[in-house]
Amino acid sequence: MPSTTWITAALLCLAASAHAAPPEPKVLLVVSSEGRDAGKTRPGFEMEEFANAYLVLRANGLQVEVASPAGGAVEADKFEPDDDLIRAVMADSAAASLLKATRRTQDVKPGEHQAIFVIGGKGAMFDLPKDGALQRLLGAHYERGGVLAAVCHGPAALVDVKLADGRLLIAGRRVTGFTDEEEKVFGKRWAKEYPFWLETRSREQGARWEEAALMMPNWVVDGRLITGQNPFSTTQAAEAVVRALGRTPVERTVFKEEASMRLVQRWLAGEQGEVRAQLQAYAARYKVDLIGMLGYYQFESAPDDATRRQALSIMELAAPHMPHPQLKLGIARAHAALGNPKRAREVLTALLAEKPDHAEARKALDALPS
Repeated sequence: MPSTTWITAALLCLAASAHAAPPEPKVLLVVSSEGRDAGKTRPGFEMEEFANAYLVLRANGLQVEVASPAGGAVEADKFEPDDDLIRAVMADSAAASLLKATRRTQDVKPGEHQAIFVIGGKGAMFDLPKDGALQRLLGAHYERGGVLAAVCHGPAALVDVKLADGRLLIAGRRVTGFTDEEEKVFGKRWAKEYPFWLETRSREQGARWEEAALMMPNWVVDGRLITGQNPFSTTQAAEAVVRALGRTPVERTVFKEEASMRLVQRWLAGEQGEVRAQLQAYAARYKVDLIGMLGYYQFESAPDDATRRQALSIMELAAPHMPHPQLKLGIARAHAALGNPKRAREVLTALLAEKPDHAEARKALDALPS
């Protein structure tokens, strides 16, 4: 007959097991294996997107694994190692280890993870859509009740995924991703080699496509399907995954990139005075060059005067803190396009006083009506 001591110990063990915390949910990040030479000879995944997603998921107590079509070490496109976001993820030795030894997608079994999040980057347009193992994994994962997310070019992995009854996963679903407009502006080197453009193919497959203005944060939640439009949508998409897993996102560090986009959103929402004062007092907290370039490229692709005015206002927000000739040229062109040649002349004249050999500025000045 067992001793009283043995029985007591056994009961204590059972009680401890009954009250033990459940294991942390597991999330699989999927990245492209395509990258070579930091994107010079073949495009890879976006390190900033990986960093944002990884840091948000880990901050919320989720386990993270990484997979790619080929497995093993993967290479990101060129990134800025001194960026505060990149420094934060590089300080996590586990993140670096995961990228050096990714799992092969064909070795991942449906049900291993509660969520799968596909990271973007131009490489995702090449190897993810043709990875049959990944297609089957994503379809089976979703049908088992898993959360499925993708950002930027990552939704390229979703467009041909079929469910068990033969229906396309995205047909009739609200989705977003890197838009055709964004591709025309930023995809010039590789876009001509893509097997398809993401927005066009998604619409062809019956998706209910949603998008925001060029490079503005935008994420779409359709039940357990979560998609983000561009790199600046990654943190919100990751937090949507956290919510879909039944958790409330914790307070976290807001890095300069996200803080800058939030500032632009507030600016466009009518908080000009507060935003201008914030930027004046704390410019070092933001990536002002990102704000300026956002306005510049929005103007370059603007289809109407309303969009041009918005782009001009963003450029002028950055201008006092970003003395770059190209930004000043963009501001002048915007004024000219909006029927204000006097202001355009003033900006160009000041630019040429600083840069007398600026050929584009001289040409733009000569083209103004006298």
